[in-house]
Amino acid sequence: MFHLNSSQLKDLMQSGTPLLLDVREPHEFEICQIQGSINIPMNQVPAHLMKFELDQDIVAICHHGIRSAAVADFLESRGFTRVSNLTGGIDAWAREQDPEMPRY
Repeated sequence: MFHLNSSQLKDLMQSGTPLLLDVREPHEFEICQIQGSINIPMNQVPAHLMKFELDQDIVAICHHGIRSAAVADFLESRGFTRVSNLTGGIDAWAREQDPEMPRY
């Protein structure tokens, strides 16, 4: 698994279209999200594996980067080869890239 900081994710988003997999709970996702991200709560990811391609760029996102790191590890254990974790999560993104984004 590769760890991305918020600046690296911003660059990646400008140069391509990674799948932004937000693994927070729906009530968290309603508060704030990175545009274009999809919300699949952590405990539901195993049931949705068929929606992803093994070689697509996937960036796992949560509040602070702990849950998303676990999901990224899980995806790699299932054969996904281009998985990253947003270090610091949506909170780091809000602080460093989108100061207008609500925080919790």
